[in-house]
Amino acid sequence: MNLNQIQNVYFIGIGGIGMSALARYFKFIGKNVSGYDKTPSMLTNELIESGIDIHFEDNINLIPSDYFVENTLVIFTPAVPKTHSEWNYFIERHYEVKKRAEVLGIISKDTFCFAVAGTHGKTTTSSILGHILFQSGADVTAFIGGIVENYNSNLIGSGKTVTVVEADEFDRSFLHLRPDIACVTSMDADHLDIYGTSDAIEDSFREFASKVEDKNNLFITKELPLDGVQCAVNEDAVFKAFNVRIEDGAYVFDVQTPSEIMKDLRFGLPGRHNLMNGLMAIAMAKTYGTPTDSIAKAIASFNGIRRRFSYQIKSENLVYIDDYAHHPTEINAVHQAVRELYPGRKVLAIFQPHLFSRTRDFVDGFAASLSQFDEVFLMDIYPARELPMEGVTSEWLLGKMTNTNKKIVAKEDLLGEIKASDAPIIVTIGAGDLGEMVPSIKKILNENI
Repeated sequence: MNLNQIQNVYFIGIGGIGMSALARYFKFIGKNVSGYDKTPSMLTNELIESGIDIHFEDNINLIPSDYFVENTLVIFTPAVPKTHSEWNYFIERHYEVKKRAEVLGIISKDTFCFAVAGTHGKTTTSSILGHILFQSGADVTAFIGGIVENYNSNLIGSGKTVTVVEADEFDRSFLHLRPDIACVTSMDADHLDIYGTSDAIEDSFREFASKVEDKNNLFITKELPLDGVQCAVNEDAVFKAFNVRIEDGAYVFDVQTPSEIMKDLRFGLPGRHNLMNGLMAIAMAKTYGTPTDSIAKAIASFNGIRRRFSYQIKSENLVYIDDYAHHPTEINAVHQAVRELYPGRKVLAIFQPHLFSRTRDFVDGFAASLSQFDEVFLMDIYPARELPMEGVTSEWLLGKMTNTNKKIVAKEDLLGEIKASDAPIIVTIGAGDLGEMVPSIKKILNENI
């Protein structure tokens, strides 16, 4: 498919974090962009403000009349049901209809492509890498699965020759990519509704890794069963972060590379998991040839990603952090970072489970990770693309938690319960629509300060 012949791009599910980055890209390069999403959100509002037409009713009459077969590309998210009227309209009329991952593969195939894979850490690592490359003057476009605070966007740059993409394992999407340099941050079991077994997930990651022919350009953590360049924090590895300390609320550390020691790098994202993500980005940028001083400046100026340990309130008496974590490993990382920064202080975690299948598959892990917090408010499961499953409820998860200071809180009661809490550290966690409540939570907490 030749994108130069495409005049119109139509998105079914335009409000998704990955889809909206593509929408911004096509709008930027001069295409007519419009689309459908199920519900309005902060992301769809931002797209509409940028001049993109979006509707929220599944109605073929709302498809622009001049979006013809020969000049239109249709991009859909796998979350769209096969009964969707607009999706069937395009299929029946033989439009060019592709998944987001296929389109990313087309865009990136004629570029020098960096691909960031892993069940955790993709968005942070790709954001840091995109920021480093952009700030160093590379001709880069980075497609990010989150809103990068430095740019208030999920698109970094407008380059034509270098791309940074998140290599998403969901639905085996990352197998559409052709990376020149890649990393794998983790291979934990996830998306078992798609893969069935953890072995199947590992096989998919191995297939992705095989796409990088020169294994000197594939970066991995030490525990992964892959052939690549190992990166580690405070352990021997080809790229090693060491001499790690906290100064004025930020990490300061050194990095051993194959050719030098990079001294006193400063990095503001909390948590050892983020330190590892930063190291992966440094290793890829350094291998590409980015100068050391450019890497150091960019790492120091990186402000993080919306909903990734995102400070909403940071005062002496009250701290409110919002995080997208939706897997036990990610919740453990949030807990580690909070305890490191605020030792001895009471922490309230508000968690909205995401997907019935994920809750079922990892219920014991969720129970263990959540039980580490001093107090837990557990919301109902956010269904996303799924129908309810018998016996899979938040009450079931609550019963498995060993923490006695816990309770189910309905969405409509959440603000009142938060206002009544005496916890000085509050963390909202989850990948559902809890993120839409962050402004309201921030407002009610500011009234308490």
